[in-house]
Amino acid sequence: MAMVLPFFLFVACPLLTSCTEEDDTVEEYVDWQNKNETYFDNIYNTAKQKIAAGDTSWKIFRSWALVPDAATKPTDFIVVHVLEEGTGSGCPMYSDYTRVHYGGRLLPSTSYPDGRVFDSSWNGTYNAQSSKPTDLSVDGTITGWATALMQMHIGDRWEVYVPYTLGYGTSNATTSSGVISVPAYSTLIYDIRLVAFWRADGEVTEMK
Repeated sequence: MAMVLPFFLFVACPLLTSCTEEDDTVEEYVDWQNKNETYFDNIYNTAKQKIAAGDTSWKIFRSWALVPDAATKPTDFIVVHVLEEGTGSGCPMYSDYTRVHYGGRLLPSTSYPDGRVFDSSWNGTYNAQSSKPTDLSVDGTITGWATALMQMHIGDRWEVYVPYTLGYGTSNATTSSGVISVPAYSTLIYDIRLVAFWRADGEVTEMK
């Protein structure tokens, strides 16, 4: 059963073919499950090594949805590379609302050497001054997103690596019109900047 992607900006082209008209039989996502599992294992182990060496720009967070003391494996975690550190205090809770800039892409594939952008709150290149943020409820996002948001402070900008187990899983994610936007087993790479968050019945805490 396909999953419906809760939010997206655009889909560049159909899932299983390249975007060239000359050859519409090229498989876009070759050996996709193995490629994505291997990639996430590598980024997880790289992050562990960097953290052990004292590099504070890398972080690993356990899924918020796991029960306490549950046995874990690498795909029960997200990996974070801190691009900018914020100065805000406090973090969003699961029941909170957030205001974020974000972009999401897949791993490189046949037609997309940099990975296909499947979702974004900005057009073109991100610009903090001109890009318009999006409001999202934490509990309305995928597990990997919620895990990241509940660790972020206002002003933080993170590159977040989400394994498929905390993303869209083993089924294709589709847009509301039925177009496949994220293939099954995809590792998701997000650029997220937290601008503000607020309680359902409270005031907005926003970046100054």
